[in-house]
Amino acid sequence: MNLSVIQAMGTPPQPGQQSPPFWTSLVPIALLIVVFYLALIRPQQKKAKQQAELLKSVKPGDKIVTSSGILGVVITVKEKSVSIRSADSKLEITKSAIGEILERGVESSES
Repeated sequence: MNLSVIQAMGTPPQPGQQSPPFWTSLVPIALLIVVFYLALIRPQQKKAKQQAELLKSVKPGDKIVTSSGILGVVITVKEKSVSIRSADSKLEITKSAIGEILERGVESSES
């Protein structure tokens, strides 16, 4: 073999040297896992939590937009579905189809 090829492949530990401990090769992998958690998993969990809070806070009179783009006003709220009025149509959709609440309905809590 050529001397330059041997040098390019890396030099083996010399007789008096020790190879680095095994755990030092795990440090970069652990750092990658932490970065993936902070960059991908945690924001997704935060967004899911916000969506769940949004769905719990839906009440009659709210103006909403569905994930498919339908605009409507909430008429009734059930456990897993919502009835909305959009133009001249009355639709019943699942709560998970609500994309966002555009306007909060006016609460009529007059005694």
